[in-house]
Amino acid sequence: MPGFELFGDLERAEVNDVLDNGVLMRYGFDGMRKGHWKAKELESELTKAFDSKYVQLVSSGTAAVTVALASAGVGAGDEVIMPTFTFVASFEAIMMLGAIPVLVDIDATLTLDPKSVEAAITSKTKAVMVVQMCGSMGDMDALRSVCDKHNLIFVEDACQAIGGSYKGQPLGSIADIGCFSFDFVKTITCGEGGAVVTNHKDYYINADHYSDHGHDHVGNDRGAETHPFLGYNFRISELNAAVGLAQVRRLPEFIQIQKRNYTIIREALSQIPEVEFRNVPEGGVESYAFLNFFLPDLDTARNVSEAFKQNGIDACFHYYDNNWHYIRKWDHLKNLKSLFPISKEVKEGLKYLQTKTFQQSDSYIARNISCLIKMSWTQEDVENRAKKMADIIKESCHIVSY
Repeated sequence: MPGFELFGDLERAEVNDVLDNGVLMRYGFDGMRKGHWKAKELESELTKAFDSKYVQLVSSGTAAVTVALASAGVGAGDEVIMPTFTFVASFEAIMMLGAIPVLVDIDATLTLDPKSVEAAITSKTKAVMVVQMCGSMGDMDALRSVCDKHNLIFVEDACQAIGGSYKGQPLGSIADIGCFSFDFVKTITCGEGGAVVTNHKDYYINADHYSDHGHDHVGNDRGAETHPFLGYNFRISELNAAVGLAQVRRLPEFIQIQKRNYTIIREALSQIPEVEFRNVPEGGVESYAFLNFFLPDLDTARNVSEAFKQNGIDACFHYYDNNWHYIRKWDHLKNLKSLFPISKEVKEGLKYLQTKTFQQSDSYIARNISCLIKMSWTQEDVENRAKKMADIIKESCHIVSY
């Protein structure tokens, strides 16, 4: 991760194919494109990669979450349970539909705690969205049981976990509807892009229409298509899809490289008693895009994070002090700083953030360091990096112990 590190002849050939053809839009212009349909090809490849019946490409991972929720019927006044640790796009997508994000604690998986989910359910709850952060997963069986018990829509945001699996099933394909991101820093990239994944035909049809202004895509005259319902423009372009088409065919290669690099670093850090790794549910296989570990306390994590930076260990994140990925610094959400008036229902629904604390989440995120696994590293690079990381952690833990 990310896939742009290994751009090569395959990506160039697919992009040049689109440029030579001249049709950059995924819909229409049938006569001009001479049979070239990169988005359709990529959707077909992704159904195989995700072992799912239906895939709808969209313009981003954020768009994927928005379209997925809308396609499942989430809207004004509905509550959607989501984790405190995610990307800001999670609550943005919910609020865009006039729904209310209900944040709950994570557990040692760094994803939704099923007990916290159950405790947050109200008569307004419509969906539960697990976010498979940093290449791994939550307790999918327990979360599914909660959703089934309360008749809730189960949404899976696997934007950071392509290539991971749970009990043999690809992450992103396990819930009722799933979401992926193919932005510039994902394991496979389109530059910008995303996908909605599902085995429910109705959800797929809704996603297909909703992401393209409500077009029903019946026939071969775009101007004559009907609009069964309102929609918006969340389309991907043929150029973006072309890059993704080359990249998805390389996914096994990418995962193999990530696994090698991840394993070298993990083995080095596993020799340190103070290091504890995130919990991966039984039957789960990470995508190896990140290595996540816990240190004894907040001060140690901050010391190690700073020492990593000072010693050239890049792409390691201490999310407790991060503005993008953890509730602690989402002041624009807590204070509802918006360019447009927010509905009364959402204002009322988010009042809980003024007083709500997330001590369980704090206990994990404060101690967690998440290290991006790059594919451009040589084995020697990784081995040197692993040794340097281990030495820094040992020194920091020794300092804190006195």
